Amino acid sequence: MDAAAKKRSLDISLYKGAFGVLTTGLTQEFFTPFILFLGAAARHVGILNGTINMVSACVQLFSAEIAEKFRSRKKMVSVSIIVQLVALSLIVALTMTGRMHYWIFIALAVVFVAAGTFFQPAWASFLCDLVGESKRGEYFGWRSRNLGLLGVAGMITAGVILHNMEQRNLLYGFCLLFGLGFTTRLFSFLFLQRMQEPPLIYNKEYVFTFLQFFLRLKKSNFAKFVLFVSAMNFSVNLAAPYFAVFMLKDLSFNYLVYAMITIAAPLTLYLSVHRWGQHADKVGSLKVLRLTAKCFPLIPLLWIVGQAPWYLVMVEMFSGFLWAGFNLCAANFIYDAASPPKRTRCIAYFNVVNGSALACGALLGGFMVRHLPPLFGYRILMLFFISAILRLAVSWTMPRMLKEVRHVEHIKSLDLFFSMIRLRSIPGIDRSSLRNAQT
Repeated sequence: MDAAAKKRSLDISLYKGAFGVLTTGLTQEFFTPFILFLGAAARHVGILNGTINMVSACVQLFSAEIAEKFRSRKKMVSVSIIVQLVALSLIVALTMTGRMHYWIFIALAVVFVAAGTFFQPAWASFLCDLVGESKRGEYFGWRSRNLGLLGVAGMITAGVILHNMEQRNLLYGFCLLFGLGFTTRLFSFLFLQRMQEPPLIYNKEYVFTFLQFFLRLKKSNFAKFVLFVSAMNFSVNLAAPYFAVFMLKDLSFNYLVYAMITIAAPLTLYLSVHRWGQHADKVGSLKVLRLTAKCFPLIPLLWIVGQAPWYLVMVEMFSGFLWAGFNLCAANFIYDAASPPKRTRCIAYFNVVNGSALACGALLGGFMVRHLPPLFGYRILMLFFISAILRLAVSWTMPRMLKEVRHVEHIKSLDLFFSMIRLRSIPGIDRSSLRNAQT
């Protein structure tokens, strides 16, 4: 596949990705408000999030094998999107006819999200083959920022729609969201069909089972990285699904306030991810992972300190800033550590372990929140506190076991942090940032 064909496919992938993130912003980000609207309780939110993550993790055990049987990552992604379209159409139809129940919705939401995560290893491998190795951090940072802002626009649109329909017919408001999500997903599918896939040679010598991967956890640097990210996400997801419950049920925020607080994190994430990518290319993904992980315990603690809407917007902006670096560099670490023939399988197995950790965190949080003593009058705040303690334990122990997989410049964490917030410069980064901003 020549360079021109790669560039053309990469350009088309932006349109595919744009409609994809709009779908997420219009639908998936509002699954929790919808299930609460249907009469579900906090434990059902835990079941929704836990089941989504567990099923999504389990299906990826087979994604690498299925990708090899398809002999085409593009075909695999296409079939998965079709499943998503069917799930969304059923959600709209059942809601419009008044036959939707929160247990039915949980089942359809699981199918929708699991189908999306099922193709992610193949899609990530597909994209990675289109991008030069030396520019991955900067490119994926740029891509995440621009596409992510569209996702935020989708969330704002959804929040405005629900706010306007709140006094009329909220049921039709949710139907409109999911109907728009169906349309944007359909456009995403159509643009995917116009892309050309780089050839990928499948060789049995690169095949390894999940059990073989699991048995190498004590020796493999990549396996230790998987454990670190999964442990952190378990600690985070112990509380993460219940921020929405806390806002809508305990604090009685309306949908517009909820949307404004919710979009603060992804908005900041996408505005800062490109800069994180530039830094990661220079100082390495592991340095960014260590820095951001050490700051994660602050987020639930800040939620405990105050609950004013303007304050929570600031907290979520700080959260988005940290997650921009962590998520981008977690993905880039995998790209650097795994060779192209093994990349789809490595991403799949990473998602299996990480998804299982997310599921266990959400389910355990749903169980604990009913039995914990209140903190400042709310049981959920005690859950936030426990999550902060676990994040602290993970961030200060597990990253020390990891090694950077490529040669990078050495830099202190404080210098990296000050450079990110533009109080101190790292040679070569600030100038390139200025140049990119002018083009």
